[in-house]
Amino acid sequence: MAIAVGTKAPDFTLKRKTADGIVDIKLSDNFGKKNTVILFFPLAFTGVCTQEMCDITQGLSAYDNLNAQVFGISVDSPFAQEAWANKEKISIPLLSDLNKKTAEAYGTLLHDLLGLGAVSARAAFVIDKEGVVRYSEQTPTPKDLPNFSAIQTVLKGL
Repeated sequence: MAIAVGTKAPDFTLKRKTADGIVDIKLSDNFGKKNTVILFFPLAFTGVCTQEMCDITQGLSAYDNLNAQVFGISVDSPFAQEAWANKEKISIPLLSDLNKKTAEAYGTLLHDLLGLGAVSARAAFVIDKEGVVRYSEQTPTPKDLPNFSAIQTVLKGL
């Protein structure tokens, strides 16, 4: 079960592949500066995940206007995420939770998806500048998308 609204967001440091190599992205680097939207998704190169990340990329300016940084997180390696982002023109930062500790900390780890092993459920969190969870949603199935309208409504109120 996903962590609850009002909870202090578990901090994390995850890997991201950039043109400069592998870099660390730390959630708490946003604290005091920007709100953060975290989108957990099961696997790169899958239909619903591609739709979600491409839709967010196309609407990224709406989140920028709400002073929010959006991160996509999956259990894929940063190399697979980079290849997928390049293929699909996904511009939001994709962070690798290869060891699955962040998904576990947020309560989104599915221990076995279709016999493929542990992956993250599809989930969304809004974390305010103080590091407190203001929106928490785990979708009923990995095929369902988060309620992006509700996410933006929460961001507008911060």
